Amino acid sequence: MGTRGGCESRPLFGAGPETGLEKLLYFRSISLEHEILLHPRYFGPNLLNTVKQKLFTEVEGTCTGKYGFVIAVTTIDNIGAGVIQPGRGFVLYPVKYKAIVFRPFKGEVVDAVVTQVNKVGLFTEIGPMSCFISRHSIPSEMEFDPNSNPPCYKTMDEDIVIQQDDEIRLKIVGTRVDKNDIFAIGSLMDDYLESSFNKQLIANGPILDEHKMINSLFAS
Repeated sequence: MGTRGGCESRPLFGAGPETGLEKLLYFRSISLEHEILLHPRYFGPNLLNTVKQKLFTEVEGTCTGKYGFVIAVTTIDNIGAGVIQPGRGFVLYPVKYKAIVFRPFKGEVVDAVVTQVNKVGLFTEIGPMSCFISRHSIPSEMEFDPNSNPPCYKTMDEDIVIQQDDEIRLKIVGTRVDKNDIFAIGSLMDDYLESSFNKQLIANGPILDEHKMINSLFAS
């Protein structure tokens, strides 16, 4: 039952090595391993393709506390020899592959999309990860306006307004890692953000485009 697979690259976003997700600091390309369990009905000329497709299905869109969210498998380096499972007839194939993972760390400055605004703060999404910004981590010159449609945080002169679906730049000040999820706490109070508050807090369209692209991968 031995099967060997050479290194196979998978096209990703139609982008070269210097473009796409890997250009962002919180996206990393790492080597991973996974085991694929196959029923005997899959044995045949399409065995390797079946192993590859099951790999994509089983790992893409998942999350572990150690590595973060697996965005996409980019290369299959090796499909090892299958091991028959005693008394079952199933065969277990060890697979080594490379994938782009999403794992922001404390202290990183990242781009996010606002999903909810209320008096306690801002709820945002950084790709597939949720991030909360407490009212106490929003600059004091910005006040919550519940009567605005939609509700928002804004400065007195309304030069800066943050509302649902806006794209903002924040600093991660903490993370909570569960077995299958990662949740972040963010801040808009960092010196880096405040020193260029007007220019960098509200970001431009490409952030939302990247956010939609990442979420489309998790929905597929």
